[in-house]
Formats: sequence, C-alpha cells, structure tokens
Amino acid sequence: MRFVSNKGITDPTLNLALEEYILRSLPDDDDYLLFYINEPSIIIGKNQNTVEEINAEYVESNHLHVVRRLSGGGAVYHDLGNLNFSFIMKDDGKSFHNFKKFTEPVVRALQGLGVDAEMTGRNDLQVGERKISGNAQFSTKGKMFSHGTLLFDSEIENVVSALKPNAEKYVSKSTKSIRSRVANIMEFLKEPMTVEQFRQRLLHSIFEEAEEIPFYELSEQDWDKVHKLANERYRSWEWNYGRSPAFNVQQKQRIEGAGTFDVRLQVQDGIIVDAAIFGDFFGRGDSNEVALQLIGTRYESSALKQLHEGIDLNFYFGPVTQEEWLGLLL
Repeated sequence: MRFVSNKGITDPTLNLALEEYILRSLPDDDDYLLFYINEPSIIIGKNQNTVEEINAEYVESNHLHVVRRLSGGGAVYHDLGNLNFSFIMKDDGKSFHNFKKFTEPVVRALQGLGVDAEMTGRNDLQVGERKISGNAQFSTKGKMFSHGTLLFDSEIENVVSALKPNAEKYVSKSTKSIRSRVANIMEFLKEPMTVEQFRQRLLHSIFEEAEEIPFYELSEQDWDKVHKLANERYRSWEWNYGRSPAFNVQQKQRIEGAGTFDVRLQVQDGIIVDAAIFGDFFGRGDSNEVALQLIGTRYESSALKQLHEGIDLNFYFGPVTQEEWLGLLL
C-alpha cells in the first residue's frame, strides 16, 4: 500500500476529485491510502435527494459547500476538525460491504491512543453509544474504495444544524437526536493533540510503524486532471443537486441491514411514466438503471414482479430481497 498526499488541500471538490482520480487512473498493482480534511461542507451520498438532506437556509448563511460523493450512504458534515480516510484498491469480489476489513486498522490506531472504539451496525465506529465515524464504499470496473469520516474536533452543533435528520433512522437506533449520538474523538484522548498530530499517529499505525512510509507522488499532469475532474463533476449543479421528478406515489421505508429507501413514481393511467430512487443504501450498481426500467411498467403487482425477475437487487441495493423491494414499491 502507498500513501498519496493531498498537499493539505481543504476544498472538498478537489479532495473528492483526487479520490476518484486515484481510483480510476493510478496503477492497479498497488493499493493506496488517502487522507483529507475539508473546510465546512455537506457531503451527500450518491443516491440521496440533496434538497431534502440539507438545511438550505443554514447552508446558505454559513457558506457551506454542498458536494455529492460517488459512494452511497447518508449525508455527512465535514469541517476542519474532521479527518477523512480512504482505502483505494482492487475489488476482489469479497470486500464490498465488508466495512470491518477497512475499519480494523483505524480501530487499532484509535485503541492505541486509548480510545475504546469498535465497529457497530452497518458502517459506524462508536465509543460506547456515541458515533465517531461513518463509512461508505464505491466500486467500479474491478476497483473500489472504502472511505470514512473521523470526528476529531468537529463543531457538533454545526453537524446538527446543517443536516435534516431522518427521524425513522434514529428511532430505529433507539436514539433521540444527532446531538446525543455523535462525539468527537478528542473527548476520549488521554492526552490532547492537534488534528495534524492525530493524522500522523493514524498514518504510522496503519503502516505498522514503518521507518519510511511508501508514497506515490502525483505529477503536475495528474493534478491538472484532478482539477479538470473537480470542475466537470464536483462543482456541477447537475451532479450535486440533480433532478427530482414530479411524483404522485412516494414509498419510504427502512429495510434492516440495507438502509433507508425513498421511491418516487409518477403514475398516469396505471403506467409508471417517471421514477426516482433515493436513499442511504450501498450498492455496486447505479440505482438510476433500475429507475429507468420501471418506466413504462404497469403499476400493479404481477407486472412489477415480472420486471424484477431479471434484476439483481443485491447488486444495486445491497441485502434486499425481492419481497422486501416489491413491498416497498407497492
């Protein structure tokens, strides 16, 4: 594994572009580790409806970046007290959805600092009942990344104010609010340190205290391509907000082990004429492909069941059965 420096960049559009560039363009005979810290931002999951995840008034008044990432999962707040890590490597067919594989080195590093962290649920790291990290994954063309946040010294009140909490999600976890569920790692350290010192400790722990960290140096041409990608994708309104179609049928449900799904359909004369699928689920495939297949189908049980006989739901949505999915649609 080789470490890629982001040169201290705090622009989330560049950091997400860098992560994608490493995934798609660097030699695949190596694995890569990337760290980055973003200035105040909301990072939206790939499958989410942006306008319904953010507190727009708060975002505008506080000049927050709103940027969609490639991976699924939920919206997260980033600021200069939040350290992000990303493991980028070949997709061996066994690692997608295996969050433990990628969080174990981080947990070991935290425990080495006296922080009693453990993985819980689908993709969280917690100390006791309080969340310090959320993780997400993306896979394409035989490669993948697994990345996560580490709330080190973040402004928790901003986390609360910037996002619209999904009440169903938090009820399912027997908690009352975001505020009561999240915590900064700083609270659990025996000795205070800066986020940069924390980053260095984490880096050396992941590389098992190697005398010399193996680096991959990006060229000027590489950086030119990262900037181009940031401009074309991560600074684009179409990518970050996108379309939200008119709908007259909305079905929203949390499927245990898979996530929250929000399916919206425009049905005319019994036929689905438009469709969108939002949520914080993790899948390898693009959920828009399933939405497009729904268009033109009769909105009734037998037609939908027949359509889904040929769709690999696990590929698009994770551990969802056909019965669960059809129950959501109808």
